[in-house]
Amino acid sequence: MIKIPEYVERRERLLEQMTPGSVALVPAAKALRRSHDTDFPFRQDSDFYYLTGFNEPDALLILDKDTEKTTILCREKDQLAEIWEGRRLGFTQAIDVLSVDSAASIANMDKILQSSIDKKDIVYFAQGNFDWFDSAVLSAMNGLRASPKKGFMPPKQIQDLRPLIHEMRLIKSEHELALMRRSAEISSKAHCLAMEFCHPGAYEYQVESVIQHHFMMNGARNPAYSSIVGGGENACILHYTENQDALNDGDLLLIDAGSEYHGYAADITRTFPINGKFTPEQKALYQIVLDAQLAAIAWIKPGCWMSQALEAANKVLIQGLLDVGLLQGDPEVLLKENAQKEYFIHGLGHWIGLDVHDVGVYKIDGKERPFEPGMVLTVEPGLYIAPHLNVPEKWKGIGIRIEDNLLVTENGHEVLTDAVPKSIKDIESLMQS
Repeated sequence: MIKIPEYVERRERLLEQMTPGSVALVPAAKALRRSHDTDFPFRQDSDFYYLTGFNEPDALLILDKDTEKTTILCREKDQLAEIWEGRRLGFTQAIDVLSVDSAASIANMDKILQSSIDKKDIVYFAQGNFDWFDSAVLSAMNGLRASPKKGFMPPKQIQDLRPLIHEMRLIKSEHELALMRRSAEISSKAHCLAMEFCHPGAYEYQVESVIQHHFMMNGARNPAYSSIVGGGENACILHYTENQDALNDGDLLLIDAGSEYHGYAADITRTFPINGKFTPEQKALYQIVLDAQLAAIAWIKPGCWMSQALEAANKVLIQGLLDVGLLQGDPEVLLKENAQKEYFIHGLGHWIGLDVHDVGVYKIDGKERPFEPGMVLTVEPGLYIAPHLNVPEKWKGIGIRIEDNLLVTENGHEVLTDAVPKSIKDIESLMQS
């Protein structure tokens, strides 16, 4: 777990960036209804969690620039509600537990919200993130406008808070990296167990259960996203999550799955033969994707750009597709035409952290930002030969993706997920053992 002083330091860093005469408002997530009187498992808003470490719904963080005061609004202690729904921290204990300056009941949010933004020049919050909170802020502003004789004055400006927080979140601290390494470790082992379990006749959801079981047995209560377990041509559906079909002898299985450990995601994809042995066509395409990934990974280091890694991957993909006859022409011309896009239909990777597709801009003032130490990202080239494509039958229905999580270090990179086999030899060895 991240220690409380780090949350305090994050709030202090955010306050330093705020304009004098401003206040920042960061709401927690609400519980979401699943059906009738049951809810989905609660997932905290990532920005709120980043600044507080508090994992209850119905809360609000208020940061006042001028007083440098931090206030938490949260649910009151309620014996009956806690019997039915679970324990609550309560605002009396919140001051010490969350190391804030003051706390109050969320039931008084409307009144406190109005007083917090009164006479401020700027109010920072993430407009559009929660409709209910947009309405609450606008209501508070209208309430101030309605009573000028009482000396009330609404803020002059509303500014988006996300650019400030998200730039902070992009560079991971040592505490964050420790959690991400653990999430990667749990996820890596789960992929290995899935390879060992996999066999013709099993169902995709059974493989998913092996993964989910290992997550939960090792402290990762939830996956970071809906696991993709796609056999055969299901692997050509990028976000396939039905996970309902039987696995057929001779097909490949693509698994894209990662755990969420104390809020931090892992995101791993491996593709392997269901019967433990690649066919010649599968082996040829798989090696192209693996070589493309390794070429891209070589560019993950300080000062380099994602576009350089992507170009390196694309060059390998194009040459490989030429070699197997799925493309024809001059490699340089094909690269300029993005000819690989017919088979590699998504991007090379994304930031990862509290969100699996984590926050942080990829360009600054229209220019691509270079990698910096502390950034964590995925590298995930793929080839998808969908059944509808006009190619020889032997290639159809093969979908391959290989994805790892990389930390940019001072001198290069660290592959956080390298415990999962990805060479043809190592995959076949693990599965046949």
